[in-house]
Amino acid sequence: MTTDTTESPKAATPVPPSGAAPRKVPTGHRRLLTRRDRLTLGLMATLPTILHVALVWVTAFASIALAFTTWDGIGFDSIHWVGFDNFRELFTNNPQFWPAVEHNAIWFVVLILIPTPLGLFLAVQLDKNIRFSRVYQTAFFLPVVLSMAVIGFVWQLVYNPDTGLINSIIGANKPGHYIDWIGDPDLNLWSILIAASWRHTGYMMILYLAGLKGVDPSLREASALDGAGEWQTFKNVIFPTLRPTNTIVLVVTIIEALRAFDLVFVFNKGAEGTELLSILVTNNIIGESSRIGYGSAIAVVLLLISLVVIIPYLVSTFRKERRA
Repeated sequence: MTTDTTESPKAATPVPPSGAAPRKVPTGHRRLLTRRDRLTLGLMATLPTILHVALVWVTAFASIALAFTTWDGIGFDSIHWVGFDNFRELFTNNPQFWPAVEHNAIWFVVLILIPTPLGLFLAVQLDKNIRFSRVYQTAFFLPVVLSMAVIGFVWQLVYNPDTGLINSIIGANKPGHYIDWIGDPDLNLWSILIAASWRHTGYMMILYLAGLKGVDPSLREASALDGAGEWQTFKNVIFPTLRPTNTIVLVVTIIEALRAFDLVFVFNKGAEGTELLSILVTNNIIGESSRIGYGSAIAVVLLLISLVVIIPYLVSTFRKERRA
């Protein structure tokens, strides 16, 4: 009995010529990225960082520094240190400051009491996967996609005393019966808040809808097996699980109330009973008086109010991440 001792041919291994150093095969990222790629990535990371620092951080610290000075914006040699005089004048000798603070507070209260519950209601209904739910989501979210300036122009047409939709419906578009929704100091703030609520409702709907999609379906099933009705299930089971979403909604609403500017500026530039802190900042910095130091002091007050809300939220978020 013979044994086949024929060996299978092996792949020929190239042998480097004598005297030549073996070539190194590049490994890791150096093999994947060329010098041009690394230069491109460096520029993509560096330029946005420089712009962010220059346009956000530098301007923020510059505003804080200018809040303690007087400056008309013409030449740096006209900057004079005045300490807390701007803040002292702001709190004691500005007839528009406290009404502006009150209007910002009213803005927050209205947004939290009207569009927020309405957005939650719409989210609950759409979460039931009703027919044409995608169409409804798009329709309700469409105002959020539009800019606030565009919304202001649209609602100006609605509020027009002569040809506006509202006056035409209630018959107040005739001489002697006009209702000036924008020019009347007793009505204009509430008219603007209706337009803001129209947009804010879609924003809240999307936030709550995202929160409802994250609710464990087994909770609904267990509640149904216990004989709970739809309202009892929502009140005792679903709504408590939306606590993180409620926190986000609260913070977002406060920020929206503080940063309100576009709608008011489009309607009547913050005059006749629609003063806001953001409007006062703009009027003092780029207005006719050009009191940049004084406007910066108002901006610092607005920043401090915002930090009172943002810092506790960030601390709570970081604590939850550490526990997780």
